[in-house]
Amino acid sequence: MELTTELTIQAQTAACFVTQRPFEEGQRVVSVLLRLPSTGDVVRRDMLESATGDFVADGALMCRWVRAYKPRKAGENPERELKLTAENLFMTLVDPLTELTPDSERLVMFLALMLERKRVLRPKGRTADGAKNVYEHAKTKQIIEVPGGELTPEFFVQVRDQLGVLVGTGERSQKSGDRSQEEAGGNQEAADENQDSVSAQK
Repeated sequence: MELTTELTIQAQTAACFVTQRPFEEGQRVVSVLLRLPSTGDVVRRDMLESATGDFVADGALMCRWVRAYKPRKAGENPERELKLTAENLFMTLVDPLTELTPDSERLVMFLALMLERKRVLRPKGRTADGAKNVYEHAKTKQIIEVPGGELTPEFFVQVRDQLGVLVGTGERSQKSGDRSQEEAGGNQEAADENQDSVSAQK
């Protein structure tokens, strides 16, 4: 499954969704993307990390990340809408200030593979310790490091479930689950080719 549609979500809010208190610069803020069951809309919830224990999710969780809060710059439109595409979701998650959860880390790995195939990212080998893949963002020339875990069929099925929440396919039937296994095999072959390409660059 690829994230080919554009969804409009909110930019980061200035106050905690749980406590309603304004964020202060430097505070650790948790952001989540949810799909609301009543409307199918994808929404963003921002909250203080210290308040997450009191947060009750009102939809299916797609991904979660943590970063230090920075107020908007002067003149920046607080009502600015964000088009959620594979590329800008990836760039949000790989921001150096963002701390990833295991689920979000898995999503980053998948999006990197997808964007490399679309030539949005260019592979540049691995880090010195071999733990991460290195990419160059074609538009900005930014160098990005992505976790280099094993891309197994199970990995692709798990990330398909995450994207299913985002694009609104919901829970998979057994038939679609079987199809996911077949697609995962094809994606894994592409991933293996990618690994060979990276090795050849060394």
